[in-house]
Amino acid sequence: MHFTTLASGSSGNAILVGDDDRHLLVDCGISGKSLLHNFARLSISESEIEGIVVTHEHVDHIRGVGVLARKLKIPIYATTALWEVMGPSLGKIAENQRIDVRDSFSCAGLDVLLYPTSHDSRESYGLKVSRSKNKDKGNLAIGIATDSGRITEEMHQHLKGCDAFIVEANYDDERLWNGSYPWYLKKRISGHYGHLENKQLAEGLAEWIEGNTQRVMLAHLSEENNTPEIALSTVLRILKELNTAKRCPDVQVQVAPRYTPHELVVLRE
Repeated sequence: MHFTTLASGSSGNAILVGDDDRHLLVDCGISGKSLLHNFARLSISESEIEGIVVTHEHVDHIRGVGVLARKLKIPIYATTALWEVMGPSLGKIAENQRIDVRDSFSCAGLDVLLYPTSHDSRESYGLKVSRSKNKDKGNLAIGIATDSGRITEEMHQHLKGCDAFIVEANYDDERLWNGSYPWYLKKRISGHYGHLENKQLAEGLAEWIEGNTQRVMLAHLSEENNTPEIALSTVLRILKELNTAKRCPDVQVQVAPRYTPHELVVLRE
């Protein structure tokens, strides 16, 4: 299995997960043109993309969904409630491209589990993506959570023990409260339906990381209220303080680029 971020942040989010030459997208919050350009940079063929999974309806997650689905003739997977709120924004979608899902389904030969996160949208989901059980390969799982104001019980339940994580480290508390954002926006970001602060995320990771965990990708960083250096140093410090690094010394933690794709991360069997 492998994964990467194609864009990450309030300007647009897109994640690619795959196994061999089959791939799915988690969100497409950048233009279809930009996404196709990023595929080319990673030497991934458009024909290998088999579907788009939508986590919630905010524009930084769905901007290019409709355009890309029409161009590549691939299905869009979303819950009924998300289709109700995002449908008009996507343009005309063929009936066989509109897939209504619940909590689990398969796409691109991978099993996808949806679990609720805590965000100010109609519905918001994190994902656990794993190899289908009929694969004659080792079991691997990737946990994804990019929009949540708090660590939920569902996150603890489904993310513990994943082989890799793509998780939100959105803001640094000090930079947020000393920054230029208006008061209402600071309250929204820091509230239970906003985003995860660096320390919050690190404390969650300390519970989820186990001996098999290989990679952690810090995603959805705020451009004004965080920096890659602050996010990375805070997470690494707390993981060390909580003895996570000792329990899993080989785990690599890195930050997703904002506008460009990260190199493909291939998990060890």
